[in-house]
Amino acid sequence: MTSVVQLIRTGALSDVAEYAYAASVPAGSRLVFLAGACPLDTDGRTVAVGDVRGQAAQCVANLRTALAAAGAGITDLAQTRVLVASSQQADLVAAWEVVRAATGDHDVPSTLVGVTVLGYDDQLVEIEGIAAVAD
Repeated sequence: MTSVVQLIRTGALSDVAEYAYAASVPAGSRLVFLAGACPLDTDGRTVAVGDVRGQAAQCVANLRTALAAAGAGITDLAQTRVLVASSQQADLVAAWEVVRAATGDHDVPSTLVGVTVLGYDDQLVEIEGIAAVAD
């Protein structure tokens, strides 16, 4: 099924960012608001302790699972926010590279944020999202 999300680009903004600057969805679309996907396994344990990339990969996997439960997929994302518990830009970039690879050509508008702490023990990464699907 084709995504209802339209990614918006403009030559008036730098093309250095690896994402579209905006997205729109048509009236009548069903919006799906995703809680932050955390790097937890099915038993609720934090995986890849100390490994930003490993935790980002688990977050992406959990995000895909939540999207599927809502009848959506990664190309239905209209926006993401990637939270990384670090003050090191390299850690933020590492998490972003995993997320960016997962979205492929659907380079959805996204915000990458360094935060002080996240909710679970040893948690370094969390990914929020909003998706849209045809009803």
